[in-house]
Amino acid sequence: MKILITGGAGFIGSHLADKLFEQGHEITVIDDLSTGRYQNVAHLEGEKKFRLIIDTVLNEPLMEELIRETDRVFHMASAVGVRLIMEHPVKTIETIFRGTDVVLAFCSRYRKRVLIPSTSEVYGKGASVPFRENDDLLTGSTDKHRWAYACAKTLDEFLALAHWKETRLPVVVVRLFNTVGPRQTGQYGMVVPNFVKSAIKNEPLIVHGDGTQSRCFGHVLDIVEGLTRVLETPECFGQVVNFGNDEEVSIRSLAEKAIEMTGSTSEIRYIPYTEAYGEGFEDMQRRVPSLEKAKRLTGFQPTRTLEQIINDVAEQFREELKTETANA
Repeated sequence: MKILITGGAGFIGSHLADKLFEQGHEITVIDDLSTGRYQNVAHLEGEKKFRLIIDTVLNEPLMEELIRETDRVFHMASAVGVRLIMEHPVKTIETIFRGTDVVLAFCSRYRKRVLIPSTSEVYGKGASVPFRENDDLLTGSTDKHRWAYACAKTLDEFLALAHWKETRLPVVVVRLFNTVGPRQTGQYGMVVPNFVKSAIKNEPLIVHGDGTQSRCFGHVLDIVEGLTRVLETPECFGQVVNFGNDEEVSIRSLAEKAIEMTGSTSEIRYIPYTEAYGEGFEDMQRRVPSLEKAKRLTGFQPTRTLEQIINDVAEQFREELKTETANA
């Protein structure tokens, strides 16, 4: 099959490209490299069944051409990370919604199967743990920029499901919980790569708040395995499905584990949210997915542990530091 991956040079998108390429598909990646990295797909460029296009999904004539000639669309292009959202809220909202609108419009015109990633952020301040796909959503006030990402992604979901309702567009919405692994950077506030990199360098690990807030971390290779199944499962069309890992850990324990597993001498330093993100930042205490629906529809079951995630991320950073030292 011919497969289009928007944002395919990003962290998750590039692993998805690897997986689908290994399965023998013909892959086209479009990415403007605003948050993605060429290095993530450099090993594929030059392959007969791989094509990289450096451009934006907001280029409508190009997107129409690409979608018309493809069989499956994975719309992975998006603004990412809490820090980016706090610093550039206008860009966040425009990039997310306008890009999704373009992709869905052309997929609808040419009747293409399309995956729209959403986020666990849409559950907002929900307290019913684990989070299920049909739970009510509760976000904060519109003057709290922290919720811009969640609201933009929620609007993406409404639009995708509206296309399903009106024309039976074969679309699937997947809510991704914290996804971690090699190729992820800490540039936009991702906690695991930030902790691991600091631990390897024996620098302080910065914990926001008191560290009792908890999260679940899924290995990118587990998540990608699930993503490749949903567009081949008609029962998923018109559905919202959680993907992640349901092993819960506090941020404090995560920092301690990163220090222990890397043999680091780092200390843990706690700072208030206001110092990290400015006034008015709100966080969720727990974020745990129910994976019952994903398992029932696709057989999805995460197999990689938090320890394996930390080891894989640490290995990547050690290799990068070796390269930096050699080139210094």
